[in-house]
Amino acid sequence: MTAATIEAPVVHRPGLGSTISQVLSMAWRQMVRIKHNPFELVDLSLSPIMFLLLFVYVFGGQMAGSTSDYLQYVLGGLIAQNAIFLTMYTGTGINADLRKGVYDRFRSLPIARSAPLAGKIFADMFKQVWSIVVMLGLGLLMGFELRSVAGALLAALVLVVFALAISWISVLMGVVADSEEKVQIYAFVIIMPLTFTSSAFVDINTMPGFMQAWAKVNPVTHLADTMRGLLSFGPITEPLMWTFVWAVAIFAVTAPLAMRAYKRKMV
Repeated sequence: MTAATIEAPVVHRPGLGSTISQVLSMAWRQMVRIKHNPFELVDLSLSPIMFLLLFVYVFGGQMAGSTSDYLQYVLGGLIAQNAIFLTMYTGTGINADLRKGVYDRFRSLPIARSAPLAGKIFADMFKQVWSIVVMLGLGLLMGFELRSVAGALLAALVLVVFALAISWISVLMGVVADSEEKVQIYAFVIIMPLTFTSSAFVDINTMPGFMQAWAKVNPVTHLADTMRGLLSFGPITEPLMWTFVWAVAIFAVTAPLAMRAYKRKMV
């Protein structure tokens, strides 16, 4: 009697082209959800609208002497802050799908393991673009003086690139946390100090000396200054350079950690 030979199943890894196609398919899956639940766009619109109206018309006179002057200063900072806040939705969405077993079902499909995760991240970039359009459109109605259309398009591109990088922090929190509430708490603890100790809302020269030192290297300061320079006034080259440096650094550190945690979760 001879022992039966059992051959291990051959695992076919998708090529680069197939992986990209799968990522786009997963991103489209996320986009279709908005079609069936358009309230998501309302939710994405209300928060930036309220922040812009409140900051300009409540704090504008105190901060800059007039609401119109403060609008020119704060719009870029509010767009930067809103983009960072929106990345929290990526983490909470991933956490919810993991707990509901959605990614377990994806794992049974012949697709790249990273495709559902990357698809979620890329789909959320649409939300970033939507919020930029809403805030900039409202700002123009309120009297914001746009530097140029080309500057606005470049600002949107820079913001999406930075949001893609910082989304990996949210992904990491979404994978390791055991509830959506904890993802929100972790994100709040990180985002609030970053945004309010930056140049997003005030000139950092008005801060105490010890806080100025931090504000000058704060990535949100560089992002806000880049938005301000591209949309309205101020230097562009140096803050733009540091924004990309921070984006690359954040991605290089958090993306591998998030993917490692994700793979362990899917074992």
